[in-house]
Amino acid sequence: MNSPTHPDVYTHGHHESVLRSHRWRTAENSAAYLLPALVPGTRLLDVGCGPGSVTIDLAARLEPGEVVGVDTSAAVVEIAQKAAADAGADNVTFQVADAYELPFPDDAFDVVHAHQVLQHLTDPIAALREMRRVTRPGGVVALRDADYSGMTWYPQSGGLDEWLALYHEVTQANGADANAGRKLLSWVREAGFDPEGIVPSAGVWCYATPEDRTWWAGLWADRSVASNFAAQAIAHGLADEVGLELLADAWREWGKQPDGWFAVLHGEVLARA
Repeated sequence: MNSPTHPDVYTHGHHESVLRSHRWRTAENSAAYLLPALVPGTRLLDVGCGPGSVTIDLAARLEPGEVVGVDTSAAVVEIAQKAAADAGADNVTFQVADAYELPFPDDAFDVVHAHQVLQHLTDPIAALREMRRVTRPGGVVALRDADYSGMTWYPQSGGLDEWLALYHEVTQANGADANAGRKLLSWVREAGFDPEGIVPSAGVWCYATPEDRTWWAGLWADRSVASNFAAQAIAHGLADEVGLELLADAWREWGKQPDGWFAVLHGEVLARA
């Protein structure tokens, strides 16, 4: 999400390897903490919806309630619109919008959802205040972000250690926070949410089956050399093409390990508006 006063850079970009990851996401594997709070017929806004897989899943649970997905990328909004049409999801729409200046009146939604968004923002507190503005009193703002320092894997890999260090360097250069997950509770408190209405939690993705391991290693091998992450690492003078190829090789090598295991830690928060 971006605006003239908040010149954010999306570290991942929308390379095919990134969208491959985003399309895998569902309400079950990426928003389980929110599902018990959903009531059919209510209105939901999905901020930073990407290609819309989670948005469309949430819309199915909220029928006949209206669901709106917003993203700053017109190209990815088009992908989400096509996915909704293919799924026959008549109660969901998508549009281009900015998390800092949402084009909706006050108190417009019962639920505002943001998955893996705040970690890419230079001013997450401002975005949270805007999400709170468009949530009705008593409604819920639902947030989930990864915590890169909390990621862990086996067997040990010096190449993956280097990848993680570089990822932190790139996000820091972008003014973003790769460890947003652990800070969500602090951020919603700072944004003015009532502490009595905040429910913090944590979730995890785990890639350990042969299929999951191969998929996860392959997409990060591709992202290491072809996504915005790679381009920004070079632009910031933090890596060169040879070094990035070595990181991709390390991912592929890890992916071949029969005992390979990788866990992604996420911070989660439900905050009453």
